[in-house]
Amino acid sequence: MSNLIKALPEVSGDEALYLNKLTAGMNHDQLANFANAYRARRKDPQIILITCLIGLISIAGIHRMLLGQIGMGVLYLFTAGLCFIGTIVDLVNYKDLTFRYNHEIALEVKQLI
Repeated sequence: MSNLIKALPEVSGDEALYLNKLTAGMNHDQLANFANAYRARRKDPQIILITCLIGLISIAGIHRMLLGQIGMGVLYLFTAGLCFIGTIVDLVNYKDLTFRYNHEIALEVKQLI
């Protein structure tokens, strides 16, 4: 776990536990390559929270588009965040949305390495 924390100090909680399991058999060079590729593609939960708040005030769906859910982002855009209810639900669940996105990205990066 300490090698993962040294390579990716910005991750914490469930994400750190998941990444620790995912990178268990990697050597130092593989872990460094994984960390660089993962860091470039992962989304920070605070950015998703901020864009979700922006969506509540002005343009809804930005956070969904950042997470690669273009269809849901367009739906939120045209329906004002599903009449603000969807955006409020996403405000509560922003960490889970980000974790699921980062989970998929971690699997893709591991397959590349």
